[in-house]
Amino acid sequence: MAEQLEEMPTDWQRALAIVAHPDDLEYGASAAVATWTDAGRACVYVLASSGEAGIDTLAPAEAAPLREREQRASAAAVGVQEVEFLGHPDGVIEYGTALRRDIAAAIRRHRPDLVLTLNHHDTWGGTYWNTPDHRNVGRAALDAVADAGNRWIFPDLDGNGLQPWNGVRYVAVAGSPQPTHAVDASAGFERAVQSLLCHRTYIEALTEDEPEGYCRSFLESAMARTAERFGGRPAVAFELFTR
Repeated sequence: MAEQLEEMPTDWQRALAIVAHPDDLEYGASAAVATWTDAGRACVYVLASSGEAGIDTLAPAEAAPLREREQRASAAAVGVQEVEFLGHPDGVIEYGTALRRDIAAAIRRHRPDLVLTLNHHDTWGGTYWNTPDHRNVGRAALDAVADAGNRWIFPDLDGNGLQPWNGVRYVAVAGSPQPTHAVDASAGFERAVQSLLCHRTYIEALTEDEPEGYCRSFLESAMARTAERFGGRPAVAFELFTR
């Protein structure tokens, strides 16, 4: 029998989700976000890029504003009203001090207890290779948590009024091939479907399946797989790092 996942801790109030692209959070994690916002917790989304290179039939200049609009609607569907875009180039986001600085600034600005990001590992498990953007943003988010609390790293942020923030207690990694914890997402499932469906332009370019059926099937399958390790409850899994 597969090792069972632990319940995610609930002793926190503010989350900051940091991912590479529009739709990264909607392929699973948004059901947990809906559950959190229902409980009165705050969440802000920060996206490194606008996903402008993600639709083959749309030039980046057309895709970027469209995908930003879809992401804002998608966030609102699960109770998130604040969405920021950092402007890094989709598809070629580089790990380095520039990315770490931008993420550290966001952490200082929003002062979360929990940081949520996407799989920073090389694969999704087995031979399913992860993308450079996901790996680089996920790893930079993990590193920037420490950067945000050190006044001598990126000291110009302090001068710009962004005081050091060392209050992040947890970093939760969605989509990890090494999950440790899970959130019962039953109550958030329908809103998660609608949240993913907000990325309709991307989905229609991705698959010939009917969009809502595609969204519902994908999320049902993902949550059912997690349920096998979470007492039979449909859930979203995370690899949890504590500080």
